[in-house]
Amino acid sequence: MKTFSERPNSRVKASRATLTWGMRFQVVLIAWALLVSGLSQAQPKGPAEGSSWPDKPVHIVVPFAPGGGTDYVARMTAKKLADQYGQAFLIDNKPGAGGTTGSDFVAKSKPDGYTWALVSASHTINPNLYRNLPYNTVKDFESVSCLVSGPALLVVNPEIPAQNVRELIALAKAKPGALSFASSGNGSPPHLGGELFMAMAGIHMVHIPYKGNGPAYNDLMGSQVSLMFPNIATVLPFVRAGKLKALAITSKQRSPMAPEIPTVSESGLPGFELNSWFGLLAPKGTSKRLIQQLQDDIARIYRGEDFHRQLLSQGVEPLASTPAEFDEQIKREIEYWANLFKTQHLSIEP
Repeated sequence: MKTFSERPNSRVKASRATLTWGMRFQVVLIAWALLVSGLSQAQPKGPAEGSSWPDKPVHIVVPFAPGGGTDYVARMTAKKLADQYGQAFLIDNKPGAGGTTGSDFVAKSKPDGYTWALVSASHTINPNLYRNLPYNTVKDFESVSCLVSGPALLVVNPEIPAQNVRELIALAKAKPGALSFASSGNGSPPHLGGELFMAMAGIHMVHIPYKGNGPAYNDLMGSQVSLMFPNIATVLPFVRAGKLKALAITSKQRSPMAPEIPTVSESGLPGFELNSWFGLLAPKGTSKRLIQQLQDDIARIYRGEDFHRQLLSQGVEPLASTPAEFDEQIKREIEYWANLFKTQHLSIEP
């Protein structure tokens, strides 16, 4: 039996033990808090996880000059996004090298949700056109959405003495190399349209590349070049105004917005078809949640009745595909153009 004098010593020992374990517990808590804090600082939340995106202007890079179809769709979309988010969505035109200059800029941009690329079908053509691209078309980007798709028009300067495709082909055969065709750059859909037309018709024309559709239109209307295969969205107003002459449309069927214009296929080149598209990309590493958020918002905007009608009136079909669908489309088209380059013996740039 413990004496009275022993009990205080027991209490002291117990108190010391309790203090020791309490101190250890506090140390563990402090260490854990510091660890969590360190991890949080090392791996900050991306824009998709926060509620403030965007808290500064967002830049959409268009790798072509102002005035083309890509630029037109980009500005329409940017305006709607700015209205929705209450933040500026700015269009940065960075033309050059068939669209590769602007694409390279985005590929090397910080994946923070403030730099995006709105590209055309030339994005899947360029890997087959250039031997040494400064980026990897598949690995250096995140697919967001294929926004729209639409056919092109075969348009000529009004002074060209041809009223249809057959007459144009006959003119080109009578004067090899006398006709020239413009494009928005090497590897652009208008370029490939001209190359495909020459291959299927058995003719030779001179290709004149420009840094975007806008400058090409100016020279086409000014008789500096003979013809072009631009997207219907931007060239039809010039046709309506009599500044250019439309010979045919490149889709399988005639367009409801211009039913009087025949297809190239029905006008002398059976099987000819050329469609272009415009899509949104992000730098590799951009938050998947942010990409999905933006695609969801774009799809909602594109389903809007007025916006949907506005796009259709310009000859393009609203798509707003999912990131997965767009990613698969890009890979599929790279292979398609590779086969075309091979079978048509198209040259590859250095």
